[in-house]
Amino acid sequence: MTTALEAVPPVTRGLIEVTDVRKSFGAVEVLKGISLTVEPGGVAVIVGPSGSGKSTLLRTINHLEKVDGGYIAIDGQLVGYAVRGQRLHELREKDILKQRTEVGMVFQNFNLFPHLTALENVIEAPIVAQRRSKAAARERGLELLDRVGLKDRAGAYPRQLSGGQQQRVAIARALALDPKILLFDEPTSALDPELVNEVLDVIRELATSGTTLVIVTHEMGFARDVADTVVFMDQGQIVEHGTPQQIFTSPREERTRSFFSKVIEPAFNI
Repeated sequence: MTTALEAVPPVTRGLIEVTDVRKSFGAVEVLKGISLTVEPGGVAVIVGPSGSGKSTLLRTINHLEKVDGGYIAIDGQLVGYAVRGQRLHELREKDILKQRTEVGMVFQNFNLFPHLTALENVIEAPIVAQRRSKAAARERGLELLDRVGLKDRAGAYPRQLSGGQQQRVAIARALALDPKILLFDEPTSALDPELVNEVLDVIRELATSGTTLVIVTHEMGFARDVADTVVFMDQGQIVEHGTPQQIFTSPREERTRSFFSKVIEPAFNI
């Protein structure tokens, strides 16, 4: 016999459902009916050639880009829209901003406030958007800077930090709102090669934390190491997706095989 407690559906945190999403810029259709599900706590890594729509797809997940068709839901709630009658209506800006507090995003170029210290960058959003006390935000901010290995640089300004350090501050800032989901848009593409690993190591640790991650990257070895699901996109479509083992060692589609043959060192594919 099922008890009332057992009958309650499990609470999800960070389930992403992308359904037939389309997006155009002028006459160019950038996303051509994308459908994708990322399970709570999953790590989805999106790869593919430049211009394939990867970053645009990422930006639709937190409504930085409005979709032209289809819809996106997080834990069953539509992103950026509400259903009224038979139509979708865009939410008010304040409601969209509230939704975004649950979806952290780390950009290519850090986007730190240059006039604020590392700690001030991390605690700004919790104080303004979530109205946390300065004391509580500061305590949490120092914990997060410690987590990314930068507690000793809390008082430094962005210009005093290396690119890798700035990106780690940006990751701490994204975590400060305790989001359900973290989105990474090519987080190492603006870094010098010797600084890449310090950022990837932080993301590797996050991949084991239970937070849902969606990562756009050109770092194929990293994708193989951290992903539950690898998504290969080309020309605005998902060509195929699967486990890292399947995608990297025995892709089904010729376009996938062609792409990886050009970007992966021969020793990688063993």
